[in-house]
Amino acid sequence: MRLALEPFGHFYYLPMIVAVMVTALLGRRLSVLLAIGLSITANELMVQREDALDSAVNAALFAAVSWTIAEVCRRLGGALRTARALSRDLAMREMLLDTILTSVPVVTLDREGRTQRVTPAAAAVLGVRRDEAMALPFHTLVPGFDDLALESARQGGEVLTPSPGSWTVSRADASPVPLTIHANVLPDDIWPEHVVLALADQSQAEAIRQRERDLTERLNNVWRLNSMGEMAATLAHEMNQPLTAAAVYLHAGQADLAKIGPAAEEAARALDLARIQLLRAGDIIRRMRELLSTGSRTFTEERASQMIQDLAPVFTLIGRDTDVVIDIDADTEDDHVMADRIQLQQALANLVKNAVDAAMGREDGRVLITGRSLGPEGYEIAVEDNGRGIPMDQRESIFHPMTSTKAGGMGLGLSVTRSIVESHGGALTVGSSRLGGAAFTFRLPHRSELDAA
Repeated sequence: MRLALEPFGHFYYLPMIVAVMVTALLGRRLSVLLAIGLSITANELMVQREDALDSAVNAALFAAVSWTIAEVCRRLGGALRTARALSRDLAMREMLLDTILTSVPVVTLDREGRTQRVTPAAAAVLGVRRDEAMALPFHTLVPGFDDLALESARQGGEVLTPSPGSWTVSRADASPVPLTIHANVLPDDIWPEHVVLALADQSQAEAIRQRERDLTERLNNVWRLNSMGEMAATLAHEMNQPLTAAAVYLHAGQADLAKIGPAAEEAARALDLARIQLLRAGDIIRRMRELLSTGSRTFTEERASQMIQDLAPVFTLIGRDTDVVIDIDADTEDDHVMADRIQLQQALANLVKNAVDAAMGREDGRVLITGRSLGPEGYEIAVEDNGRGIPMDQRESIFHPMTSTKAGGMGLGLSVTRSIVESHGGALTVGSSRLGGAAFTFRLPHRSELDAA
């Protein structure tokens, strides 16, 4: 460089370019200008120039060359810093990706459908070791994943099974695992991996759905039995009176036949037999009424809040089907009561169904289930809605059997519900809700109160 600049004069600034380069790498442009200025001043003081023109030419050349070199150094430094930042970001992203892939079931396949990469989570879902799954045709791990399924995976999105249902993997312990599979296709320049499959274990979701179906079926069975029992009690009550009247008429007929004399003995004997059978039928109905009204129930210690929360999946399905929001707010403190769990849950489910029916059709249909401990007074459960409410003159009659405010209703729901609540030592009442509709409330006594009763 010095030889190239010699035609312009004796160039003695070359040792000072190093100082300018260091300043450019460590400081800002102002520092570079200061370094150039100090270098020119020092050179003028130490080097004897021929004339002012030589001094000015050399200073200008030094300033131009050193500034250019300084800018190059600054840009190189900036590029190095950017490269280090990108390296750190890339390392962080790679660590994050490795963490995600460790916890997410992912399998990659080549173009022939053989496994190329299996994450630990995917190996756990498939029930195999990672080294065993490598380079195997995927259909040996997931039965039914044939060429058609592989072609569907190349299209991306969810890979559906050939028949209705979900993909199933049989683990070594013989437990079937339902799966859903979503696929994405890698760019063509990535080899040998071609398709990425994301596996989702549906075992827990299927177990929850099965529990919801079982609970719904159990509640429906109890509901039907309670409805039949309430209907039987009503029929027994209504039939008892005509049977008693018939017995009285038969007795009167026997008295009239006795006045006739021996000629009417056969007819009187027949009437007496009929009267005995009527009295026997009345005794059967009376015993049935006693069984239905005071029949024994099995009460166990339960947590009222837990009984409410156990119905949350059923209420979620009801709300989803009817577009009504069902909220639960149950205190867990001091909520131990003695109850027949299934009976009480059926009563609560019936109240919620009625509240949902009342709130249906509104844009903001809502049902609120609350549970509060009242201390010595027991645990109070309320079901509220924002429907039209219940008029004051109907708030007592709606509990009567065969009375319904709904078209097509049998009029047994609230009657059965009230009977269940009363059998637990409580009372079912109806009032106005803070949501704008009706509020059905009942209290359950604590264990000590029920034992004392």
